[in-house]
Amino acid sequence: MLTEKDLHVYQKACVEHIIDNPYCGVFLDMGLGKTVSTLTAINYLMNDYCEINSVLVIAPKRVAESVWQEEAEKWEHLKQLRFSKIIGNEAERIKAIKAKADVYIISRDNVAWLCALFGGGKLPFDMCVIDELSSFKSYKSLRFKALRAARPFMKRLVGLTGTPAPNGLIDLWPQIYLMDRGIRLEKTITRYREKYFRPGKTNGSIVYSYNILEDSEKLIHEKIEDICISMKAQDYLSMPFRTDNIIKLRMPDAIKKQYDDFEKNKVLDLINTTQTVEEEDENGNSIFVEKPLEINVVNAAALSNKLLQFANGAVYDEERKVFPVHNIKLEALKEIIEDANGQSVLVAWTYQFDRDRIKEYLKAYKPRELKTNKDIQEWNEGKIQVMLAHPASAGHGLNLQSGGNIIVWFGQTWSLELYQQFNARLYRQGQQNHVIINHLVMLGTHDEDVISSLRQKDKKQNCLMDSIKAKIEKYKKFL
Repeated sequence: MLTEKDLHVYQKACVEHIIDNPYCGVFLDMGLGKTVSTLTAINYLMNDYCEINSVLVIAPKRVAESVWQEEAEKWEHLKQLRFSKIIGNEAERIKAIKAKADVYIISRDNVAWLCALFGGGKLPFDMCVIDELSSFKSYKSLRFKALRAARPFMKRLVGLTGTPAPNGLIDLWPQIYLMDRGIRLEKTITRYREKYFRPGKTNGSIVYSYNILEDSEKLIHEKIEDICISMKAQDYLSMPFRTDNIIKLRMPDAIKKQYDDFEKNKVLDLINTTQTVEEEDENGNSIFVEKPLEINVVNAAALSNKLLQFANGAVYDEERKVFPVHNIKLEALKEIIEDANGQSVLVAWTYQFDRDRIKEYLKAYKPRELKTNKDIQEWNEGKIQVMLAHPASAGHGLNLQSGGNIIVWFGQTWSLELYQQFNARLYRQGQQNHVIINHLVMLGTHDEDVISSLRQKDKKQNCLMDSIKAKIEKYKKFL
């Protein structure tokens, strides 16, 4: 069993940072030990300084179910901490809240429920730890609003993440607000935007994106540097060698024509769609007029999904029926698995039909979908040759590096955060082999837009909108 002496110097620095700052951010890359550092600080605050009696940990669902307690069980100095997991149905969650424990762990999806249970105000915890702070980056979300109301009653708050601003510094305000309640980056999101940004892409009064002002990045960093500690894995860990492969795939001419026609028709459908808008006539009376549909992130994302589906090999219709169009990516994936010569391969899928088609096409390899702790265990034991996982459910807190070193992105994601987190399941400290990350990219399709965005580490929403608007301009001549 590990002891406190086994903590790295940088982890001890994190412990001191948490103890010294009642509210703070710990921005550590994946693999640097955010969990053990935080638990060590909690142990000191609870049992040495007698400053706190109970802690609420808010985490992604899978992390809440296992990671925190399992991490504590590895360390001698943490074995005295008692855990209660606020998971399951409502009755089970209420029972867990009433249990005698030191650390209470809840899924971020139940934060609003928890706050409502206690009247939307004071929670029975002295300290709050948000594991993956960036999941509170939306100031409009219920979880943010609920925790914002409860925040004044908490003695301490710690925010943990490796990606505090996956879409740019515009995302930082809600996260820092939960720490200092607006002391450093203004009391409202409006004031924050006005001070550090200017409107980027707009449509009338609607602002789709913001551009950071010159010197604002430096100013923001200076504002928060006293309460936020940041470390990169490559500075402290011996990371494995990594190769990123772009496997370029081509559609036969007949299928490529189908794709081009499909893209054209979907874009024209979007352009030709109208919406009813309420306006005032010259006399001040309300009237309803038909206007072209405003292109926004929602309908742009819907179009993007359709194009990515086709690139992957099938599409959903309006009734969610699946229509296969090609097996090109399936054939490429099979070749990668065959070339792996029995080595385990982790496959990232995007749409349910991707998962189902892969399972059927590769049934000879007995592909397993990542769902349970048993799946994780058997993967790390080398018992699973092909593991299928959705990036959103295989991100935070999963250690899969013992089971394999090959990743295949069957479909592409706009989310830089999901992309990095998924890759970090294998590309992390403890990996003994060269990590190979393969991307199946269909040439001449929307795949190329996404992979270009990831390469540039750009803002997913801005890139998405730019990509769709470029397609709209391309097809306007057909109107």
